[in-house]
Amino acid sequence: MRTRNLIEAERIFDAREALAETLARDVADELERAIEAKGRASLAVSGGTTPKLFFEKLSAIDIPWSRVSVTLVDERQVPETSERSNARLVRTHLMKDKAAAATFIPLVNNPDAARAAPFDVAVLGMGSDGHTASFFPGGDRLAEALDAESKQRIIEITAPGAGEPRLTFTLPVLEQAGRLALHIEGAEKKQVLKKALEEGPEEDMPVRAVLRSSAPVTLYWCP
Repeated sequence: MRTRNLIEAERIFDAREALAETLARDVADELERAIEAKGRASLAVSGGTTPKLFFEKLSAIDIPWSRVSVTLVDERQVPETSERSNARLVRTHLMKDKAAAATFIPLVNNPDAARAAPFDVAVLGMGSDGHTASFFPGGDRLAEALDAESKQRIIEITAPGAGEPRLTFTLPVLEQAGRLALHIEGAEKKQVLKKALEEGPEEDMPVRAVLRSSAPVTLYWCP
């Protein structure tokens, strides 16, 4: 079992606006560095309500978006017409303004998604149950999703707390990201993270698998 707990840096803010602006600028800077180094950049983002403001801020930053591909860390297996669709969320709040020039790679009904370029930046969230991506406690394929030796990039997973069946990139894919950010907000999530940093089984709080991996994580948090 991985035992290394690593948050490389903590960026703490007083308000959501400041967090969203800083996270957006940091992500944009990483994407620009990747573009300068290799001509293209890849970004993976998470769904839910927390990242909406971050998406809005990022979409307005002027970088060479035509050289950026954007995908999701995980997705509910629902059509994009559903309000539960993470793809719908990203298309509405991120793929607009300057970022409209980027290429979006959805996960549902898209076999090519598994061949997406390694992520230069991946922005993760975390649930109050300690899940991240679609690594849910009780997930029917959680062990496969967290297997550091797995060659699979995307797997289907269902779990009691997940609602719909999900698709998720696996832990090895996230670990290979050039930069990992963990974006959480509120006192409750901070307490969940504190517990996750303590000793305990990864299957109980799967975010531990990311925190204990070799990939440095930068925490972005506000009350």
